[in-house]
Amino acid sequence: MKPGQRALGVAFSDGETVSTCAGAVVRADRVVDGLAYERCAVGGDDATDAVCTLIGRIDRPDVAALLLAGVAPAWFNLLDPVRIHDETGLPTLSISFESSPGLAPAIREHFDGAAREWRLDAYDALPPRRSLSVNDERLFVRAVGVDAPVAESAGAESRAGDGIPPLAPDCEAAQLVRGFTPEGGRPEPLRVARLAARAGREFGARLTE
Repeated sequence: MKPGQRALGVAFSDGETVSTCAGAVVRADRVVDGLAYERCAVGGDDATDAVCTLIGRIDRPDVAALLLAGVAPAWFNLLDPVRIHDETGLPTLSISFESSPGLAPAIREHFDGAAREWRLDAYDALPPRRSLSVNDERLFVRAVGVDAPVAESAGAESRAGDGIPPLAPDCEAAQLVRGFTPEGGRPEPLRVARLAARAGREFGARLTE
């Protein structure tokens, strides 16, 4: 990957009722090249709108890929990576950092009625989850608009024991994630976006004190 290639990382930091959404443009050589902010409701249904608005505001045609921190920010305000890809044209990868049996049981526990149904529908429509080893860490990737096949060997899946199939190590999605993760287990655009979201939320809270 060329050092100047750019990805946009998007992460959220929750307040009591509002979640701060931060977007960070970061080059593969770890240079931060842009920031933007948007907000969505904690427990709402507008996180996808917030991400699309943020991408339009940042207006960076040189960005090669979009990295999202998970799929259920702001208390299950589920993201729709397929819609985000369709509206932005960007290869879209949602990345999480812990193995889990999935979100459906938690959605059923915490919501009912229409709030439960749309979340379950949105969750069921997500791209499949794949595991990926990066710098001795294990990440979990859902990809849209980028090649993300399962590895031919099932050895990694059977060793992990959670049934999440591994990404093919040389596919485009794996190369993108690894290319923006020079160390540790969190891609640099997501690490920066996470810090920016937290700082933005804390600053906004002070303004209302």
